Amino acid sequence: MESGIEIVVKQDWTDLDAARRSMAQRLAMSGITHHEVLQAMATVPRHAFVEPALESQAYEDSSLPIGREQTISKPSVVAKMIQALMQKQKKMGRVLEVGTGCGYQAAVLSLLSEEVYSVERIRSLHDIARANLRPFRISNLRLIFDDGIKGIPQAAPFDGIILAAAGLGIPDPLLEQLAIGGKLIAPVAKSDTQQQLLLIERLSSMRYQRTTMDEVFFVPLQSGTI
Repeated sequence: MESGIEIVVKQDWTDLDAARRSMAQRLAMSGITHHEVLQAMATVPRHAFVEPALESQAYEDSSLPIGREQTISKPSVVAKMIQALMQKQKKMGRVLEVGTGCGYQAAVLSLLSEEVYSVERIRSLHDIARANLRPFRISNLRLIFDDGIKGIPQAAPFDGIILAAAGLGIPDPLLEQLAIGGKLIAPVAKSDTQQQLLLIERLSSMRYQRTTMDEVFFVPLQSGTI
């Protein structure tokens, strides 16, 4: 399926558009080299996924609150994780996102994947993401309210899995739902104060290759729905 971001312009976003382009340029200068990732980051309007009072900060490289003690990740972290997941691919196949949040990363992934399934465990955030994404009419994105730790067995296997919360390890159901040759990227807690990105590639039914990447800071990965 083809995806597309269709903006319904209700006011003059000129300054915000310029800020978004500048953000993409900064990402390129900081080591994001994947052309399609940079293009997606330069396309999706991050300001549409934050509270109006925070719009002026939307294109700074900072995480911002979205409610329920959750945040929208830094643009640099979003780009870095997706670039690692894609590596040399121009487009991914079926992708699972665990932790929809406000919907921003799901929108970016929709431009880089054939299909995106995004799961959120907090009902109010699921509803916010649905409302944020509705104006864009993205045909290849499915939002699901459920416990993301379980994955989505009925839609597996996934060519890519990305977690937006940090656990002590990678939940077994997610490893099992990763396609052979597929990649998973997630923040993993090393201690109460330290987290690192972990990239996992499934080499065969029983073999996984793990690569440790940069230190990050994410909200905790939790089970159940609320």
